[in-house]
Amino acid sequence: QVQLVESGGGLVQPGGSLRLSCAASRSGFSINAMAWYRQAPGKAREQVAVITTGGATNYADSVKGRFTISRDNAKNTVYLQMNSLKSEDTAVYFCAARLGSAIYFGSWGQGTQVTVSS
Repeated sequence: QVQLVESGGGLVQPGGSLRLSCAASRSGFSINAMAWYRQAPGKAREQVAVITTGGATNYADSVKGRFTISRDNAKNTVYLQMNSLKSEDTAVYFCAARLGSAIYFGSWGQGTQVTVSS
């Protein structure tokens, strides 16, 4: 019902910045919230940032102060601005959406690779 396509990943040196984008196409359902998750090799999937339709945000402690999630409702697009990147930020980043009728994030994108290395 909701298709999500991420873009913007790539290779960046420590201390650098990247901006991820997630384009959402809805099929008659309102999106209550969107989020960015990431999964690094050998680690569990981690929720890194959440944003509601109204603009309220929440961040994982590991990215707080460095990452910013934003949403353009007119464009149906969510962004993740990542600054001061560290090697431990290396992961596949996934965009997720929660519909108004759901209590968890059930729609997922394919993921985009972010590699922080010198």
